[in-house]
Amino acid sequence: MKWRARIGYLLLAVVVAGGIAYGFMPKPVPAELVEAVTGSLAVTVEEEGRTRVRERYVVAAPVAGHARRIALKVGDRVEAGQTVAVIEPARAADLDARGRAQAVARIDATRAALAAAREQVAAAVAEATLARQELARVETLVTENFVSRAALDQAGARARAAEAGQRAAEYSEQVARHEVEVARAALTRATDAGAGGSAPLRVNAPVAGDVLAVPRESEGAVQPGQALLEIGNPDSLEVVVEVLSTAAVRLAPGTRALFERWGGAATLEGRVRVVEPAGFTKISALGVEEQRVRVIVDFVTPREEWSRLGDGYRVEARFVLWEGDDLLLIPTSALFRHGDGWAAFVAVDGRARLRPLEIGERTGLSARVLGGLRAGERVVAHPDDRVADGVRLRPRAGT
Repeated sequence: MKWRARIGYLLLAVVVAGGIAYGFMPKPVPAELVEAVTGSLAVTVEEEGRTRVRERYVVAAPVAGHARRIALKVGDRVEAGQTVAVIEPARAADLDARGRAQAVARIDATRAALAAAREQVAAAVAEATLARQELARVETLVTENFVSRAALDQAGARARAAEAGQRAAEYSEQVARHEVEVARAALTRATDAGAGGSAPLRVNAPVAGDVLAVPRESEGAVQPGQALLEIGNPDSLEVVVEVLSTAAVRLAPGTRALFERWGGAATLEGRVRVVEPAGFTKISALGVEEQRVRVIVDFVTPREEWSRLGDGYRVEARFVLWEGDDLLLIPTSALFRHGDGWAAFVAVDGRARLRPLEIGERTGLSARVLGGLRAGERVVAHPDDRVADGVRLRPRAGT
């Protein structure tokens, strides 16, 4: 009986000692484990932008007078040369000798501007012809596998940009011709007024397009240069994006841009045409002063896919600074600074092992691993202060 009692006491002591030892043993740390996978990565800059008509023209009153009510509404279509406003002669004195000389000088200036516009049209036609020829050559080289598809895309973008420049130059020539007619009409009206004439002046549209705004709709007196309405071609939309100056220095003409959440199902594509060289200060919604830069983007996607967009529509732009495929990726949240580089905790045999990593491009969600890790290995996605080298890990459910 004594030996049995001793054995019982011994077993009880062993159980108590084991329980105490187990209580003091470090518990496994729950952790979310994520596998390193192979995939695609794109480093982007995201900002909101708005569309605007690339070539818009303000039709202004050429002379002082009494304008009749404008019947046109926003969205109406007008043709080049169509009368958009009528200005009746104001009851005023005739031009004096100085005013008449200024009117004649204005005619000469508008004629010179028309000549310059014609030369710009000739240059734009030549550039567009050269771009189309280059595109044809690149298409031939692509079929023979001498150049890549990227070169074909670039040649196509240059051809479309050259054609857009040609159309813009032609619009500018029409506007310059219209200015000559307006200057002549102003001098003719002054001459007629001096002779007792009272014929109203008809103001014509310089180009064909849609009415974008009617700042002066009601009848009443107008002054020279006062805006009557704005006309633009909705087919020549561009996107204006205001980006932080720190991001603007990473953009350049030709940078690829994607437009999402604009109202349509498809993602639209564009190319940066201009990064303006001057910035401006803007107050954010949080009251913080920011230096921003305007970036002008042209659509590359065919017109049919964004035909519902109009002037002043909101879009979300994503500029692609870098992109690659077949890359080893891990969550950015798994990384932390270790010395002069980066490191992560890798799960090895149920324990966390600190491992220095060579990291490449990063985004807010994923990072490219250049060395130190293999595909399929699992890392701690969100390491906290309980995770250390050698600590046992308990994977959370689903990881």
